[in-house]
Amino acid sequence: MNCRKEDLLLYAVTDRSWLSGHTLYEQVEEALLGGVTMVQLREKKLTEHEFLKEAVKMKELCARYHVPLIINDRVDIARKADADGVHIGQKDMDLCTARAVLGSDKIIGVSARTVEQAKLACEQGADYLGIGAVFPTGTKQDAEVISYERLREVCEAASIPAVAIGGITKDNLHRLFGSGISGIAVVSAVFAQQDIRSAASALREELAKL
Repeated sequence: MNCRKEDLLLYAVTDRSWLSGHTLYEQVEEALLGGVTMVQLREKKLTEHEFLKEAVKMKELCARYHVPLIINDRVDIARKADADGVHIGQKDMDLCTARAVLGSDKIIGVSARTVEQAKLACEQGADYLGIGAVFPTGTKQDAEVISYERLREVCEAASIPAVAIGGITKDNLHRLFGSGISGIAVVSAVFAQQDIRSAASALREELAKL
């Protein structure tokens, strides 16, 4: 599956912090009904077996909505679950190795904070970039915020589409317009909301101005 620019418009990254009696599957389906265009399954505490089991279920769910499923960090889980791709950070498996494991038809996204990181990711065959944090975020306490100017520089240096990530909400995402991003990646702006479907829908509405 190729990564299309439009797939990156509203990229939802999962988090179990706000399940409130619901299953993650139910929450992701609500997000899909609200209009998210890509889903990343991010699991830091599940065992390998549990993670794989969840990934297989999520792949089936996302496929029904024709939305790509990306696995955070775990290239092995992405391969075994036949997910649509993987997202790797600067400290995870290197891109060339990930590509060798997954093959040419899978999506590989890479986190980038600098022009140098973006250019290297493009040279090595990444399909998209995740740039941030663009605002302070409670989801990743150690994330260092980058300026709007840096975001724009990284987007301009990249030959592939990019999403901004980190502390983005419906109320501040307009501050990213004009930077060159293809979309936004969000966690709490979707999954921490009482009505996930409406929250995703409201973000889509705001993104129509991008």
